[in-house]
Amino acid sequence: MEIKYFAFLKHLIRFNRQVYFDHNATTPISSHVQGKMNQVLKNHYGNPSSFYGSGRKSAELVEQARKHISQAIHADPSEVIFTACATESNNAVLKSVAAHFYPTRKKIVSTPIEHPSVLNTLAYLETQGVIVEYCPVDNKGRVRLAELEKLIDEDTFLVCCILANNETGVIQDIKAVTNIAKKHGALVLTDCVQALGKIPIDLHAWDVDYASFSAHKLYGPKGIGALYIKQNSPFTPLLHGGHQESGLRAGTESIHNIVGFGAACEDVDKLLAHGRSVQKLKRKLIQRLKEIKPDCVINSPETDCLPNTLSITFPGVENAGLMGMLDFRGIAVSAGSACSTGEDTPSHVLKAIGVSDQAARETIRISLGRDTSAGDIQYMTQVVRDYIEGRVSFVNMLTPAQLNENILFDKKTFILDVRPGDDRKQFKGLPNSHQVNPLRVEHYLKQIPRDNNILVYCPGGGLSVMISYYLKAKGYKRVTNLRGGLDGWRKRRSDLYEKYAGQNVTILEPDITN
Repeated sequence: MEIKYFAFLKHLIRFNRQVYFDHNATTPISSHVQGKMNQVLKNHYGNPSSFYGSGRKSAELVEQARKHISQAIHADPSEVIFTACATESNNAVLKSVAAHFYPTRKKIVSTPIEHPSVLNTLAYLETQGVIVEYCPVDNKGRVRLAELEKLIDEDTFLVCCILANNETGVIQDIKAVTNIAKKHGALVLTDCVQALGKIPIDLHAWDVDYASFSAHKLYGPKGIGALYIKQNSPFTPLLHGGHQESGLRAGTESIHNIVGFGAACEDVDKLLAHGRSVQKLKRKLIQRLKEIKPDCVINSPETDCLPNTLSITFPGVENAGLMGMLDFRGIAVSAGSACSTGEDTPSHVLKAIGVSDQAARETIRISLGRDTSAGDIQYMTQVVRDYIEGRVSFVNMLTPAQLNENILFDKKTFILDVRPGDDRKQFKGLPNSHQVNPLRVEHYLKQIPRDNNILVYCPGGGLSVMISYYLKAKGYKRVTNLRGGLDGWRKRRSDLYEKYAGQNVTILEPDITN
C-alpha cells in the first residue's frame, strides 16, 4: 500500500510540474533586477529633468544604467538612448534614416527572417516609395553573403540584418555584413534583441550604425528598450516633445524600468558564462527527442546558433495538439506557425528556410533559460514520448464534415468561440456559440457548464486545441476541438454556414473576480 501511495504521489508531483521553455518570448524578472527596481519605486520618484535634489538623483540613476548597458554592448554611453521597446527602436531608425536619404537614395536591403517590427515597417516604407529588397538565406537561415553583395548598390542607403533569430536561433556574421555594406556607403541596422546575454556583442568592432535591444529578453522588465546610434549617424526623433535623451526621444523617463534594464546588463557576463551549461542541456534535449522520434528534423543550426534555442519538426505530429498537451502538463513552448491569423500558415522565418506548410504545422520552438534543469528536460521529454506514443488522454477532435445540424442545435452542447476580435469582424461564427476573450478564458469558467459537451473553435483550429486542453486541466471532462476551425467548416459545409452562421450568438462578460 505504501509503495502504491508513493508511486501515486510521485506521479502527482510530476504531473503538476511547471516548466517554462519559452524564454525567447520573454524571461522572468530576476531577483537582482526586481530588488533594484523596488528601491527606485520606493525612494527615487523625482523627475530626472528637474534640478532639485531628488531629480538630480534620478538623473544619476538613469546615467548609471546607460553606462551598464553600453558596457554590455561595447559602446559609448552617449550612443545609447532609452525607448519603450525594441519595436520603437526599429521603427525610429527605419523611418528616420529613410527620411534622411529619400529620394536621393531609395533602397533598403534586408533579410526575410527579420522581426515583424522591421518587416512591417519596411512594408510601410514601400508605400512611401522606398524600394525594399530581401537577401535570401540558406536552409538554416544564414544570410547568403554573395547574394547580399549583388543586391547592395549605390542606391542602397541601409542594410537591415538581425543578429540572432528568435525562432531558429541562427546567428549572422554581422561584421561580414557591415564590410559589404560599407563598400557602397550604406548604413547598417541590426536587431540584437535575442542576442544580448546569450552571445558576446561588440558593436564598435562590428562597425554597425544602429542596434536595438529590449530588457525583458534578459531577465529585465517589460516596457523598456534601448537604441544604439553610432556617433555622427543620421537620426531624427520619432517622438517629439521634451528634451529628454539629448533631444532624441521625448517623454519623461521610466526610471524604475531603466534602472531594471541596467541591473539586467550588470549580469550579462554571468549569463554568458552560464550559456555553456544551457547549451549542454539543449544537446541532451535533442538527443532524447531524436530517440523518441528518430525522423524529427532539427531546424536550428549546430553551429552559429543561440545556445538556448531549438526549432524542431515532428513529422506527422500537429504542433497545436502537442502544444496543448504540453500546456496541459505545465510545459510552455511556442509554435512555428500561428492560429490567430486564421490562415494556419507557417511563419515567415520557416518559409524563408524552406519549411513546407505541413512541416510548419508540425514544428515547435523550445527556448531554455538560466534556471532550466536536467529534471525539466527529463520531464518534458517524457511528456512528449507519452503523447507521441499515444499513452495520454487526447482532446476529442471533430472534423468540419462531422459538424452538422444535430451538433449545432444540441442543447447539451456548449459552443465556445475563442476567435480573436479581428476574425469575428470578418466572419460570422457558429450558431448558438458563446464568445469569450481567448486570452482571458480563466475569467469565464463559471459560465461554462461542466455537465455539457464543450465544443471549442477558433479560426484555424490551433488556438482552440490549447484552450481545450486548458479546460480539461480545469476539470471539464467532455471537451471537443473543431479541427481546422471555422475556416475549415466554412469551406467544407458552406451550405450550413450560409444558412446558420451568426445566429443566436452570445457575448459572455468576464468575471474579473474569478
